[in-house]
Amino acid sequence: MRLVVVSAGLSVPSSTRLLGDRLATAVASRTEADVEVIELRDLAVEIAHNFTNGFAGKALAAAQDAVAGADGLIVVTPVFSASYSGLFKSFFDVLDKEALAGKPVLIAATGGTARHSLVLEHALRPLFAYLRAVVVPTGVYAASEDWGEEGLAGRIERAARELAGLMTGLSADTSAGLGARTPDGVEADASRGLQVVVPFAEQLARLGASGR
Repeated sequence: MRLVVVSAGLSVPSSTRLLGDRLATAVASRTEADVEVIELRDLAVEIAHNFTNGFAGKALAAAQDAVAGADGLIVVTPVFSASYSGLFKSFFDVLDKEALAGKPVLIAATGGTARHSLVLEHALRPLFAYLRAVVVPTGVYAASEDWGEEGLAGRIERAARELAGLMTGLSADTSAGLGARTPDGVEADASRGLQVVVPFAEQLARLGASGR
């Protein structure tokens, strides 16, 4: 099982990377997943080139493959202008449009003040819903004053438990091959190691056919 952390922190050391590491440790302890961390600051130039020439450099291509092949994803961004950073958004803009479909994702962010905590709900969650990821209910925001506080540890544990549950559940489903169904109308596709979201209209059509 593979867990990938995408960190958009810019400084060294980075509180964004620190939050990603703490979340990954909590998830890995429940899933025994192999953890890979992608530092977006190291890919900034290749991401920019990808926008202008349409080709991913070697390091960026490896990062894209890692994200597409992950069983679970943790994404962490610092807050800039009340939203995710431009570097963070740019990375997901150059991913294949199907890369995150049905993939469990834990969203997290860091900022200087608790006033930015709603960035999880008004920016990150809509982004990953649009990309058709399965976003865990608990997002984790860490302001400067949160480090060392008991509340942050509790949120990390709760979010990690939710992501681990999705990862292990999806792994069991995909082992059964295409056609294994989750309660949310998602079919497992073992050939690609991910899940295919079944459109709502198709689900209704199937229900109508089965009722005849």
